[in-house]
Amino acid sequence: MADINVTAARRTAPAEPAAGGEPVWDLIELLFFAYRDFVGDPDDVLARFGFGRAHHRVLHFVNRNPGMKVAALLDILRITKQSLGRVLKQLLDEGYIVQKTGNNDRRQRLLFATPKGEALVTKLATLQTRRIERALAGIDAAHAETVSRFLRAMIDRDDPDKVLETIFKTASAKE
Repeated sequence: MADINVTAARRTAPAEPAAGGEPVWDLIELLFFAYRDFVGDPDDVLARFGFGRAHHRVLHFVNRNPGMKVAALLDILRITKQSLGRVLKQLLDEGYIVQKTGNNDRRQRLLFATPKGEALVTKLATLQTRRIERALAGIDAAHAETVSRFLRAMIDRDDPDKVLETIFKTASAKE
């Protein structure tokens, strides 16, 4: 994968121990492999379009938040304006996203997924949903909630409210 650069020396060097002792290698590696496979299914589809993970993330959040401002998208993704500009231009040029000016402020750039963009996001989300459903199969609701709490706890402490606001705002808007 292009976004992973590890040398043999770095791979075998011990990391700083966690506050309670040794690094939790098993969980670290499980998270690496879970992420690899979770994004791997969409990666295969995206590659056919000449897109990557950044395109997926942009499409996902624009689709989930119609009329999203470019500034809000930058805030969520934590990427540079230059990185977003390159990805966004391709999605705009190929008709997956449209950009409109704000009604009250003409400087605002509001983003919307097109039907073509919505279809691609749905295809990718369906692949990921199947993987999640397989992982949760046989797990009762209490344990599924524990998984959700664990994932929320993994989010940086400086913006958990912003992340949860994004998740719950888009979920309630779609209902």
